[in-house]
Amino acid sequence: MSTSAPPQNRFERRRAETRQALIRAARQILAEAGDTNVSIQTIAERADVGFGSFYNHFDSKAELFDAAVQDALEELGQTFDRHLEGVDDPAELVAAGFRLSARLAVTRPELMQVLRYRGLGHIYSDSGLAPRAARDLETGITSGRFTISDPASALVALGGSLLALVEQRFVRPELDGDEAASNLAEMLLRMLGLAPEDAHEVAHRPLPDVD
Repeated sequence: MSTSAPPQNRFERRRAETRQALIRAARQILAEAGDTNVSIQTIAERADVGFGSFYNHFDSKAELFDAAVQDALEELGQTFDRHLEGVDDPAELVAAGFRLSARLAVTRPELMQVLRYRGLGHIYSDSGLAPRAARDLETGITSGRFTISDPASALVALGGSLLALVEQRFVRPELDGDEAASNLAEMLLRMLGLAPEDAHEVAHRPLPDVD
């Protein structure tokens, strides 16, 4: 009895692999310089797929690059989920997100370069970091951990600060990234309503290793 998948399943699997190859290629291009002024032929060659395959998955380069950023942001969000599983303090989740991002700029530079170059346009994205941050803010407000009254503005402040931190990690690699991230996290926690001593303690809790 044959154990091979039906032809339709093989087709869909190959189609998904081609789409992901195009997204990977777009992510690599974005990470190198944030430049989207490349030809579709260049993208297809980087993905090692035929030129015609591009239009089987995307209507334009803009659509592809948007998908590439969303893919990177969701990967980053899932990385946070994996490393912070079991953490239920919203203040610690906020602080750890900044501190892990600083470390990922070293261990996963391609991923973080995409955030550096294209993250600003996705602060309000429906996937990736934004919904997770919004969730943590709402939990903090509901529980009384945070005293802010405008979570939308707080989300902008957190998103902009994260992008600035990532930028700093690439342009000032000589700085102590862990210290800079912890200090920034501490200031932001104070902005959210934590007392200075509490904010300092939370922003310096042990972090899991990241790869």
